[in-house]
Amino acid sequence: MVRSFARFVAIITVLAVFQPGTALAQGAAKPDDVLNYQGVDREKRLIERAKQEGTVTIYTSLAPTEAQPMAQAFEKKYGIKVELWRALSERVLQRAISETRAGKITADVIATNGPEMESLARENVLTPFYTPNLADLPPASVPKHRMWLPDRLTIFVVGYNTNVVKKEDLPKSLTGFTDPKWKGKLGIEAGDAEWMATIVKKWGEGPGMAFFRKLSEMRPEVRKGHVLLAQLVAAGEIPVGLTIYSSNAETLKRKGAPIDWAPIDPAVARPQGIAVVRGAPHTAAAVLYADFVISQDGQKLYDDMGRPPVNTRIKSNLSNFPYLVLDSVTVLDESEKWGKLWEELFLKR
Repeated sequence: MVRSFARFVAIITVLAVFQPGTALAQGAAKPDDVLNYQGVDREKRLIERAKQEGTVTIYTSLAPTEAQPMAQAFEKKYGIKVELWRALSERVLQRAISETRAGKITADVIATNGPEMESLARENVLTPFYTPNLADLPPASVPKHRMWLPDRLTIFVVGYNTNVVKKEDLPKSLTGFTDPKWKGKLGIEAGDAEWMATIVKKWGEGPGMAFFRKLSEMRPEVRKGHVLLAQLVAAGEIPVGLTIYSSNAETLKRKGAPIDWAPIDPAVARPQGIAVVRGAPHTAAAVLYADFVISQDGQKLYDDMGRPPVNTRIKSNLSNFPYLVLDSVTVLDESEKWGKLWEELFLKR
């Protein structure tokens, strides 16, 4: 079963039916409502409460090169200690659900991939909170239930080896890569059924699947791991990667590797999420940390690290272009359908 979709199938079968309510409490929130309070003195009250709590615990799948600088910047600004526990997204998901079911909550904040965040929302692990930064987030990236919010983007782009391919020779649309001249020059990552699903839903079943059948006939090289795919493009082994994470290509590019990337239409963006845990031991510190990450300060830090910011006030060439937002609900609810189609087109040869 394809990794990017099938990893959720077992989880889906045990998820409780979840019908979230409105994101914020109805009516005016009381001053002691740290999650929803919106008074003019909100920031002052929040900082005071957070400093009294003194610490915040983050469960995250972010790489240490991203998670540590963000935590250090928060500590420097507010003097509140950050405890980081890092693991792969699947492990973050499992631990958070297990602790919630056992009634032993340790985490205050969870930051991981959008589909995993959606699973946590369905398990009622998360709680909505107010942030003034919500207005600066693209509406399409914010789930309707607001149990989690996007804190950065993972964007599927076309990565290419600059010693082999000239930027001006790239087509304007992904459909251009079905031209016979690209045969033998293309690569994709083995688990990117979610990328296909997003494009097909945008273009429509007929045109979308016609494109992917033609792409299958091009017999692109398939490699497992987005970092590996980017490295192979940089090495020239695969001239063009169609499902490169822009952050991976950008990291190699900044190190001087002969790789660049382009958001060939349509680029697909998967929101990464951040959320406050329901019943968090340090609720004020949790809200303050989530606020910081999606604020201009936190988003500028992501941009400096080569990670696409989601806050629209940050004008970054890493995210200031049109993109389709991947629907995390689709990843969960239609995993089997798209996983089978992907496997038949690109893995069974």
